[in-house]
Amino acid sequence: MRKPTCRSMSGPLEPFAVGFWEELAEQGYSGWTAEGHLQLMADLSRWMDVQGLAPDEISTERVELFLADRRARGRKRRLSLRGLAPLLTYLRGLGVAPPPLTTVDGPFEELLEEFVAYLRDERGLAESTVRRYRDFARMLLSSRQDGLEGVGSLSAEELGEFMLARWGQYSASMFNWVAAGLRSFLRFLHVRGYTATSLAATVPTGPSWRGGSISRAVAPGVAARLLASCDRRTSLGRRNFAILTVLWRLGLRAGEVAALTVDDIDWRAGELHVTGKGGRQDRLPLPTDVGQAIADYCRRGRPHSGDRHVFLQAQAPYRGLARTTVGSVVASACDRAGLPQIRPHALRHTAASGMRAAGAPLFEIGQVLRHCDTATTALYAKDDRDALAVLARPWPGAA
Repeated sequence: MRKPTCRSMSGPLEPFAVGFWEELAEQGYSGWTAEGHLQLMADLSRWMDVQGLAPDEISTERVELFLADRRARGRKRRLSLRGLAPLLTYLRGLGVAPPPLTTVDGPFEELLEEFVAYLRDERGLAESTVRRYRDFARMLLSSRQDGLEGVGSLSAEELGEFMLARWGQYSASMFNWVAAGLRSFLRFLHVRGYTATSLAATVPTGPSWRGGSISRAVAPGVAARLLASCDRRTSLGRRNFAILTVLWRLGLRAGEVAALTVDDIDWRAGELHVTGKGGRQDRLPLPTDVGQAIADYCRRGRPHSGDRHVFLQAQAPYRGLARTTVGSVVASACDRAGLPQIRPHALRHTAASGMRAAGAPLFEIGQVLRHCDTATTALYAKDDRDALAVLARPWPGAA
């Protein structure tokens, strides 16, 4: 990237201009886009100078005032907080600007934030699970009429009535999600002294029809069509081909694919380090075709970036993908191949079914999929008719 041409920088942010420019270059922004962000920085710096503000006084409220001033002066671009996000993120990362304030609304929010910290720090749950459990706890608290002071008076009868009222609102699986979240919340209340006894065991469980349906695996030909739909002449096509290959051949979860870093690949040993549910650490063999797909993307498609994630966004800023983006890669491949929509987890089922068809025993499949319970792995053998025929008893009276 060429050197910045913005010479109008003055005010309290001037000492940080060069560093911000280098940060934008590191994230892969083009010179033209980076100059636009630098010009916005110059406008903010001059406005702060007029207002007599120091960098540590750049609060969200003052940024909103600056943006309102830009609109009043007829500016047409970068009129939202999103446009200022790269600059604010950089300044906050340096510790120059204060972090955004988190407002606590409602009588239960402080308790819920304490619950969230408990789930993250002591339970080590994934962020998606933390958000769900927080919402379930808020739902229980909001149903009470006596406010936060009445938490200690929770009873088994009240919990039973609360769950019974929601039985018709949810599917069986979602009902059990709510039950699991409330049990976790009730254990937290007891551990932290909000309730005298733990009521977790009193939360009812809904029926479970686990194993009642066939596997969600797709046919091997479908997986091949998904891979063939990727245009490997382009950087994006190489990235998507590598992602689909990892999902199909190794059976990784979408979040595990998104979390992969270049440090997780041991090329010499032919191993892949995977961080799974609950922070579990595992090593998997790296098949040749998977390694070739990743290497092709890293050599001829992966943008230059300081981010250590293997798979990066296709446009600047070049950062690691979100779990939902991995799902979008699969959905887009289905559209290109003219196939019905599937989710990334279907390819995990496909990997398990492929290993089962090749004769791999269930315990080996469980090792690859990193299951803690053999019963979970057994779900992937439900569509193996030959294996199930051995267990099926003959119909009475049949020939």
